[in-house]
Amino acid sequence: MSDTINTNNPYNGEHIKTYKLDSKVVLNKKLELANATFKSWKFLEISERAKLLQKLADELLADKDSLSKLITLEMGKPITESKAEIEKCAFLIQFYAHNADQFLADAIIETDAHESYISYDPLGCILAVMPWNYPFWQVFRFAIPTLIAGNVALLKHASNVTGCAIAIEKLFNKSGFPEGCFQTLLADHDTIEEIIGNDIVKAVTLTGSEKAGKSIAQTAGKNLKKTVLELGGNNACIILKDADLDKHLDTIVKARMQNSGQSCIAAKRFLVEEEIYDEFLEQFTKKVKALNYDDPLKEDTNMSCLARPDLADILEEQVSKSVEKGAKVHYGNTRDDAYYQPTILTNVTEDMPVFKEETFGPVAPIIKVKNLDEAIAMASNSRFGLGTMIFTKDYKKASKKVLAIEDGAYFINEMVKSDPRLPFGGTKASGYGRELSKEGILEFVNKKTIFINK
Repeated sequence: MSDTINTNNPYNGEHIKTYKLDSKVVLNKKLELANATFKSWKFLEISERAKLLQKLADELLADKDSLSKLITLEMGKPITESKAEIEKCAFLIQFYAHNADQFLADAIIETDAHESYISYDPLGCILAVMPWNYPFWQVFRFAIPTLIAGNVALLKHASNVTGCAIAIEKLFNKSGFPEGCFQTLLADHDTIEEIIGNDIVKAVTLTGSEKAGKSIAQTAGKNLKKTVLELGGNNACIILKDADLDKHLDTIVKARMQNSGQSCIAAKRFLVEEEIYDEFLEQFTKKVKALNYDDPLKEDTNMSCLARPDLADILEEQVSKSVEKGAKVHYGNTRDDAYYQPTILTNVTEDMPVFKEETFGPVAPIIKVKNLDEAIAMASNSRFGLGTMIFTKDYKKASKKVLAIEDGAYFINEMVKSDPRLPFGGTKASGYGRELSKEGILEFVNKKTIFINK
C-alpha cells in the first residue's frame, strides 16, 4: 500500500502535488494534542469562540481567490462556483458566531426542583470523514457548529482534495484558534477505522457514500460512539402542468447541472406532468445545450469535468445499462476521460439504473407522469430520502403533500439546497442526524440534566 497521496487536475490530468501519509506516531500525537486542547477549549466563553469565528470568516474572504483556485484545480468545478462556495462558508461562520450563544443557552425546565435545566456540554474530539464535491463547504458545515459548541475537530478529507484539507487547517491556525482545535489527518480508510476506536474520539460524522457510511457506522457502533451520516440522494424534481417555466427553468437546470451534477441533493429524476411534457423537454434541452464547457478556471465556464475519470466510468455504465433496458438518449452521452457531456434521457422506467441508483453527474432522466399523485408515488419509490422539489403555481396544494414524502427536505418552487439557518439531513439510505441550524449544533453535545434543591 502506498504511503503517499497524489492530487491531480481532473480537467487536464496534470499532477498537482504529492503528500506523505501521517505515520502512526504523527497520528497519535495529533490525537493527544486534540485531547489536551479540548481540556482548555471547552471552558472558553462562547463569546470568545465567536470572536475567533469572525476572524476566520475575515481570513477566508481575504484568501477567496487563491482558495477558490485550489478547489477548482483539485476537483474541477467552475471557478465561479468555487468562489460561491467560499462565500457560503463565510456566511455559515457568521451565522453561528451570531447565534451559538442562544442555541447553547441552558434550557430552563419547570419541575419540583428549586432549579432544573438542560446544560449543553461539549463531547470532546469529533472526527469528520468528508467528501470532495464541496471540499470547503462540507468541512465548514461540520466544523463551525462543532467547534463553537466547545468540541475539537479532526478531519479525514477525500484524498483528491488533500490540498484543500491542509489549507483549511492553516486557516484555523492563522485565525488564532488554539493549536489542536482543528487538525487534518492524512490517513487511509483502514487507519481511520482504527482511530475511531481510540478513546479520545467521542463521535464521528461522515458525508459520503452509503457503503462508506455503513462501514463507519459499524465501527463506531462497536465502540458505542455516536454518528451522524449524510449519504447519497436520488432527489425527484416534480414539474406540474401549472409550473411557471419562464420563472423557474433556470433553477431546474441548475438543480441538476450545478457542480457538473456532483451533488447528493441534485435533482436526479424529473417527473413531468404529461400536459407540459413536450414543452418542458424542449425548453430544458435548449438550456442544457447552452451550457458552456471549458477550462474551469475561466470565469464564463459553467460546465466542467467530473472530479475523477473513474466517476465518469460509473456514470457511463449506469447510462449504458439503462439504454439497454430501453431508455432513449435525447441529448448528449459522449465521454472524454473525466468529462461527461450533459445528457438527457427519455423513455426511462423505474427498473433502470438511472432511476433506482444515485447518478453522480450531469444525467437527467425526464419521465412523464399523469398527475401529482403519480408523481408523489414515483418520487417515493426510492431507497433514498434526502430531498424532493416540486414546481407549481398552486403551492398550497403542494404543501399538503408534505407527509406523503419521507425525505429530509421538501422544497416548493426552489431547488433543494443547504442553508445554515435550516437543518439538513436525510432518511432511509440517505443517512440520519442533522447538520446546520440549532439542530446541527446540538448533535455533538451532551444534553445534561441539572437538578438543584436548596
